[in-house]
Amino acid sequence: MKLSLPPKLIVFRVSSALECGLQVGYYANSCPVAETIVTATVGAYHQCGDPFYAAGVLRMHFHDCWVRGCDASVLLAGPTSEQTGLPNANSLRGFPVIQAAKTQLEKLCPGIVSCADILAFAARDSVVISGGPYWPVPAGRFDGRVSNAAETLILPSPLFNVSQLTANFAAKNFTQIEMIALSGAHTIGQARCLSFTNRLYPTQDPTLNPALASWLKTQCPATGGNPNNPVNLDFATPLTFDNQYFQNLVQFDGLLTSDEVLFTDPSTASITQIGATNSPVWQAAFVEAIIKMGNLANTSFGEIRLDPLCQAVNP
Repeated sequence: MKLSLPPKLIVFRVSSALECGLQVGYYANSCPVAETIVTATVGAYHQCGDPFYAAGVLRMHFHDCWVRGCDASVLLAGPTSEQTGLPNANSLRGFPVIQAAKTQLEKLCPGIVSCADILAFAARDSVVISGGPYWPVPAGRFDGRVSNAAETLILPSPLFNVSQLTANFAAKNFTQIEMIALSGAHTIGQARCLSFTNRLYPTQDPTLNPALASWLKTQCPATGGNPNNPVNLDFATPLTFDNQYFQNLVQFDGLLTSDEVLFTDPSTASITQIGATNSPVWQAAFVEAIIKMGNLANTSFGEIRLDPLCQAVNP
């Protein structure tokens, strides 16, 4: 027999995270299968769906946390939602993974697991299934009710130089080392032509490998091309979470301006070089930084979104 709870007991909860912050094993008693379901869902989509969903889910977690904190506002649909903002429009991937996990969890543990926590778990699992490190994900996030396209402009631009990147991350209390570590997430996934054609036209960026530039021009022509055409961020191992991204930068094979400047700028070159030569050091720094990023969350009082697709706020 299914218990009938007063609506507000389902929609809202006062979390122990109010005093303790996010907690590893948060759902151990209320929904013990939560992380297992998310992990299995990520695995199923990786094997049978779009292989780039892993990178898409990881990117979506970053884009979620950076705007309003990790509150799943990026999952809300609407004509002026974050999904329609310039950094996100026509580029977010991985929604089916989150929606499938949420749908299952609403059947097994209705009103318990937030969309924000599902996205955080799925981002971790996406890294692991791509060959990267595992980390315990603290949970206890609430889902937001606001999603505003204009607010996505706070996301770091692919056109940023090191000074702009450093200022953007510092505004969230992240160091330059943490910034570079998180940038290593670009070792998997793709970017649209419009994100890097500034390096091709009208003048070719001298810090871009000429051979790579020539090939990129075939994928992203100056006229008549599709600005949303996707190109691999890492041409060597685009589906593997490894330090090839940093090795590419050292060889001037970085795709985005905001990537390559990490090596060409003297203030960040030495740290980038460490990433290229010492994968374990980079991966350890990445784990610390992404856990810190996941702490940009509302853990006091809020909503557990009931929509099995995570697209709509509660009535």
